[in-house]
Amino acid sequence: MNNSHYYHSIRIEEDKCNGRMKCMHVCPTQAIRVRNGKAIILEDRCIDCGECITICPEGAIVPLTDPFGELSKFRHTVAIPSPALIAQFGRDILPYEILNGLKKLGFDDAFDLINTCGQVSFAINEYLNEHKGPKPVIFNSCPTVVRLIQVKYPSLIDHIISLNVPREIAGREVKKQKSAQYGLDEKDIGTFYITPCPVKMLSIKQPAEKGRSYLDGAISISDIYGPLLSAMESVERRSYKKSLQNICILGIGWAMVGGISRTLRLKNSLAVSGISEIIKVFNDIEQGKLNHIDFIEAYSCPQGCVGGSLTVENSYISYNKILKIVERLEYEEIKACSDIRYIRKLFAQNYFSMKRKAEPRPLKPLDSNLAAAIQKMREKEEIYESLPKIDCGACGSPTCMTFAEDVVKADAEITDCIFKLADDYKLQLESAKERRTDTDDSNDKGKKEEKNDT
Repeated sequence: MNNSHYYHSIRIEEDKCNGRMKCMHVCPTQAIRVRNGKAIILEDRCIDCGECITICPEGAIVPLTDPFGELSKFRHTVAIPSPALIAQFGRDILPYEILNGLKKLGFDDAFDLINTCGQVSFAINEYLNEHKGPKPVIFNSCPTVVRLIQVKYPSLIDHIISLNVPREIAGREVKKQKSAQYGLDEKDIGTFYITPCPVKMLSIKQPAEKGRSYLDGAISISDIYGPLLSAMESVERRSYKKSLQNICILGIGWAMVGGISRTLRLKNSLAVSGISEIIKVFNDIEQGKLNHIDFIEAYSCPQGCVGGSLTVENSYISYNKILKIVERLEYEEIKACSDIRYIRKLFAQNYFSMKRKAEPRPLKPLDSNLAAAIQKMREKEEIYESLPKIDCGACGSPTCMTFAEDVVKADAEITDCIFKLADDYKLQLESAKERRTDTDDSNDKGKKEEKNDT
């Protein structure tokens, strides 16, 4: 992507930031600097993983999602909740109650995304059966993972699966269906994703594939949780077993890491969550160590979407709830998913295919002029070699290498490094000492000459 501006789903509240640098050290793409005691984000490097949100002790880094007031902009509104929303409530609360609760909150309708997730699971299976490209195929539902590849692992772009994600397919179909049902223009139908993490907002405002999103906004689970819990108190309850009968087992697994591979019974797959672990896996792919793996399910949040930074329940408890539902559905052999023959027909018609694929997102060069960029690269290496290489971060840059680059770009001064500052101070002392010595010698010489003249 060559955008001059990147939209981001997080913001630093400067008045709360005290420059403690925790965010800078945890950032996987070295997108944060601390200047004048305040953290700043480098737009071209940030992948909106949310690691900085969870680590900031002052709560100075906040997610950006849409408020409920956005609903008033549309004539008809539809909530599309993430499967992770189910895991936020007690064991007996299942999709039927949640969807009805969302309608009681003010949405005109609520769409069961679990069924669409199940359809895409079947499509993934078809895709893997036909795939002739590089392996492993990398799951693309997590926007942070896609952006990590764009920024840090561009060589893996062709590994990303080229199927559209369930939330976008749902948004597209909802707009089409409601437009036909109510005679409305699609732009008058507002589709809102109930999200477990802020990066889904990023995928709506600025899709990695440069196309347009079929979703009109994202509302965080943490914002909607309290009102929804109250709204569900007046929803007619069904028996737990009866509610289970309407859940697509392939779709419910999307809420947790490993859920897709388990419900599809993929024998040659790998599931990973957490940015640090994903980086290890991607390094192995680049080194050709995982060519024997067919499919990699990767989530930036621990435990999968149930561990998103905008959820309210403990991620391990949430994971356990989804796991128990999957186990119960497996035990009772409840599927409630679309007919595989129907999905194969849609797959052949490219119903699930993406119109565009993600492209590498190169970092800004040191200079737009090639000769100048090469010269600055040499300067960067020279500066780096002169540094202590301990990556202490006291300079406000995460590593000595990034500091050297910041100096070359004139975003930092060499004396911002405490060791360079000490060296400079030492040189100044030595220079002052030499000047005093020269002055003393000159005075002694003058006195001697004066004495001789006398």
